[in-house]
Amino acid sequence: MGLSHQSIINMQPDVQLVAVCDSTRFVLDMLEKYTGVRVYNNLSKMLQSEDLDAVIIATPSKFHGPMVRECLEHNLHVFCEKPYCLDVTEGERLAELAKQKGLVNQVGYHYRFVGAFQEVKRLLDIGAIGDVAHIKAEAYGPVVLRPSGSSWRNQRSEGGGCLYDYAAHPLNLVNWYFGMPESVGGTVMNKIFSADSEDEIYATLRFGSGLSGQLSVNWSDESYRRMTTKISISGTRGRIYADRQECQVYLRDGGNLPDGYLSGWNVRYTTELTPEVWAYVRGEEYSAQLDYFVQRIKAKEMDNINSFTSALQTDRLMRMLIDDSEREPIAASGDYQPLAKGNSSWWQRLTNAS
Repeated sequence: MGLSHQSIINMQPDVQLVAVCDSTRFVLDMLEKYTGVRVYNNLSKMLQSEDLDAVIIATPSKFHGPMVRECLEHNLHVFCEKPYCLDVTEGERLAELAKQKGLVNQVGYHYRFVGAFQEVKRLLDIGAIGDVAHIKAEAYGPVVLRPSGSSWRNQRSEGGGCLYDYAAHPLNLVNWYFGMPESVGGTVMNKIFSADSEDEIYATLRFGSGLSGQLSVNWSDESYRRMTTKISISGTRGRIYADRQECQVYLRDGGNLPDGYLSGWNVRYTTELTPEVWAYVRGEEYSAQLDYFVQRIKAKEMDNINSFTSALQTDRLMRMLIDDSEREPIAASGDYQPLAKGNSSWWQRLTNAS
């Protein structure tokens, strides 16, 4: 992602890329030779040597917190790759620091810039499918397919494992659409090939007003060629399914239909929903999110749909899932037992095993 961001921002018409910091000498040598950009292997030295406006942080997750803090203390606007912070308390402090200093801050949840997922948000905001009853958030892909030596991505202390690397994306969309769930339950976090972290996650999310959700994530699924994130939403007046390629919408007869939509099935493709960008690297959404960051800086506008504060919701939700997965099972009985989550609790009927 660091090299992708470097390529994209280097072509952004309103930005001059002046320096890159990395720990890999080969990467720095290539960038210095072929782009002429100044290179560093120490963040502090770069911040002290260069006159900067903003920094993009695309490092292993465990470094996000301290690096974000150092950049904010130098009064720099910060774009940080997801996940925001592995430590929720640290993330809260950094969000408050950015707010105090009036600095633009953004986290790289790029699905919020995918046309199909943006259309879902628009349709939900205008009540196109009525009262929402259920949401299913999924992500699958072929990341860890055999037992092998661990990398920073699948170490809980370094990258956060499948939860922070994969599940973070659909959970962030859930937060965007519906905010924070009141509680989570039945969380299963299984190891398939990884030794230090989970490879699959399944959980139930419970919101107010009868809204429920399911999470299903697996990064050891070779039936998918690449990461695939899906959102399915059911409401009283219809249903929405979306992935990166398209937004499928079923609308019941009667009532006010959104402009351009008919009763029954409708399909809107990301290609028709996405404005053109100045450069295509990995996908339009990656250029769009960096342009959004740049334009916020130019306008001195702190309001940001992908701010540190919004990303904290996802960090808190992932912490709730971890806590729930580590909870000791309750013996089956005929009684109701409380399962406390965060600042709320919910009740689960436990049936007698016999």
